[in-house]
Amino acid sequence: MTDGIRPLTVSAPVLRMRGITKRFPGVLANDRIDLDLYRGEVLALLGENGAGKSTLMNVLAGLYRPDAGTILLGETHVEIDSPRDAAELGIGMVHQNFMLVPTMTVAQNIVLGMPDLPIVPDLEEIHRQIEALSNRYGLLVDPQAYIWQLSVGEQQRVEILKLLYRGADILILDEPTAVLTPQEIEELGHVLAAVQAEGKSIIFITHKMGEVIAFSDRVCVLRQGRVVATKRTAETNPRELARLMVGREVLFQIEKAPADPGETLLVLRHVCADNDKGLPALRQLSLVVRRGEILGIAGVAGNGQRELAEVITGLRDIKTGEILINGRDRTSSSPLQMIESGVGHIPADRMGMGTVGNMAVADNLAMKSYRSPPLAEYGILRREKILRFARSLIEAFGISTPTPQTPVKFLSGGNIQKTILAREIDACASLLVAVYPSRGLDVGATEAVRRRLLEQRDAGRAVLLISEDLDELLTVADRIAVLYEGRVMGIVPTASADVETVGLLMSGSEAAELDGVTSAPSTVGAF
Repeated sequence: MTDGIRPLTVSAPVLRMRGITKRFPGVLANDRIDLDLYRGEVLALLGENGAGKSTLMNVLAGLYRPDAGTILLGETHVEIDSPRDAAELGIGMVHQNFMLVPTMTVAQNIVLGMPDLPIVPDLEEIHRQIEALSNRYGLLVDPQAYIWQLSVGEQQRVEILKLLYRGADILILDEPTAVLTPQEIEELGHVLAAVQAEGKSIIFITHKMGEVIAFSDRVCVLRQGRVVATKRTAETNPRELARLMVGREVLFQIEKAPADPGETLLVLRHVCADNDKGLPALRQLSLVVRRGEILGIAGVAGNGQRELAEVITGLRDIKTGEILINGRDRTSSSPLQMIESGVGHIPADRMGMGTVGNMAVADNLAMKSYRSPPLAEYGILRREKILRFARSLIEAFGISTPTPQTPVKFLSGGNIQKTILAREIDACASLLVAVYPSRGLDVGATEAVRRRLLEQRDAGRAVLLISEDLDELLTVADRIAVLYEGRVMGIVPTASADVETVGLLMSGSEAAELDGVTSAPSTVGAF
């Protein structure tokens, strides 16, 4: 979209934020920030996790009141005291952490809180309107499905559809592609183009440099709560932007030693499991993961990745098949039994499943270790030892938090993910199941996460890495297994893999049709 950008100086900004300052206890999130947005442009907002991007946009969306500064729409000074005020001014936001009611349907969530909604809404008409939007933008989702039945990626589609359904002149998208497949990201590009063509403006928060270059007209870089640069996208490049974000050179490729796989640690034999709707999610799935290797799992969202992680970690029962860890039968074991067998789990939903937002960072770090000494003695928690334990992990993993007793919900997304990583890696004795571990993280935090996964591999543990980021899988994994409709279509050694081959398997091509691809083991003897 950077091709054919019109000069941005010919008209006044449609939005001006001046001197915006926002403080939290122990944190200066926004420090006198100035930002301009022009009609019909996509402005990318870049910065490390914790740089203040989401805070600034939450001020614009009416969730936070600034401690200082002003906001002007056109030439009019406006006060935005609530999300409803923002909506009435034509400002809408898709949040990084979903704002959905799990027990309500897709359609109910999309229209929830709309001021002009009739007391008895015509749901059939609403369903038709949502289906039309879904088809128009390629964001396919069942309007009558309940939110709790949807994958993380499908829930993100609902958030985007909610914004499109309500219509806004200024759209704020906070990490909207973090849970989308490459094909869905391409479709989002078409959405942005259509919105621009109507003269609407977009602020697009992302950590993915390729999307900044592809989607934005200008880019504003934040670091430690301040604007450090604003550039026309056509006049910059990913390496320069990464350096501006983190204040140092960032390695986009991580050097790793060849894997030295040891004994078999995890075995899945002919596993079948259903999804939340009672439909088959895993179909005769067989896999082997060995100590000292990272097995990557690729696939388009909704092809069994979530269910695979849940059966391995004891969160979902299987209908048939076997699960073995360290040679012991762990079929349908409870989550606690899986923890005791040395399994660590980095879940896809870091706020809903990975942490308890209202609990302190220290308590979140202790969740896997609080049952036994030294954190507990004779069934009594030892607070001083929990704090000492937490401080050691905070230092080792570089978690940025005012204190160990700060509620984890006040941390940035990257620091919440570091908290989960620290806890799971500390408790992991054999197998680490990592589900989208770098989703929504900036380039610096992503680099750190990937290095941690490689450290676990080199320490002799087995790592199962589930990701929709093919570049991540090709960079970190030693082998890649591709799921399609709950089956393993083929397994590719990373050294000989390429995006085209993996993409063909993701679309349902058989392993036998492709060079260098092996089928999943299908018999007991194959293990």
